[in-house]
Amino acid sequence: MRSCLRDGRGGSPTAVLVGGPVPRVAVPGPSHTVWIGPGRRLRFFTAAGELPACGHGTVAALAVLGPGEHTLHAGGRTFAGRAWPQGGLVAAAFDAGPVSLRTPAAAEVAPVLAALGLAAAPTVVASVGRPRLLVPVTARDELAGLAPDQAALTAACDAAGLLGCYVYAPAGDGGRFAARMFAPSIGVPEDIANANSTACLAAALATDVTVDMGDALGEPATITAGPRGVGGVCR
Repeated sequence: MRSCLRDGRGGSPTAVLVGGPVPRVAVPGPSHTVWIGPGRRLRFFTAAGELPACGHGTVAALAVLGPGEHTLHAGGRTFAGRAWPQGGLVAAAFDAGPVSLRTPAAAEVAPVLAALGLAAAPTVVASVGRPRLLVPVTARDELAGLAPDQAALTAACDAAGLLGCYVYAPAGDGGRFAARMFAPSIGVPEDIANANSTACLAAALATDVTVDMGDALGEPATITAGPRGVGGVCR
């Protein structure tokens, strides 16, 4: 399954397993695997092991479950999701749950910013189960030019208790933000699409957002998020 397509292309390759043995890590190939168990219980995996939540994995699971309203269970919570046909593809969205936000101390995040090659920025720690750092940059060109020191970023995120950092550029003329998600602490140097972090951005900015991701990896992806949920289109 390709989750969070942009104009029918790209998206994040996501393995969806329906029933059967529960894997210990992601299946070879895609960076993420979602397992759908009895009662629509979801479990998520990367090469580094199990995750409590995975937004684009949830979108992919909903697409496999098919059109309609679904009650899902994952990460110790029960939440609503839905899927519907859209131009020969399947769109899906779900309730990401409450987002907690806090402003970190400059010293707390300085090693993370240094690993990204960025100066001080008005960052926010946001969490929908696990914390991640939201980092603004001024333009898409700056975002595209990022080349993090992955070893330093892993160490900095681990020390700060972060799963990674979501670096975003402001909305352009088309009204879309752009973002890159670096998540080395969960075994994903860069994520093609990260729906939960996009839900965090919508909460931090207190507005609906549409965010382009994946361009640096050659897999264009788009995610929408707001009070009604977070989601994307799959095939």
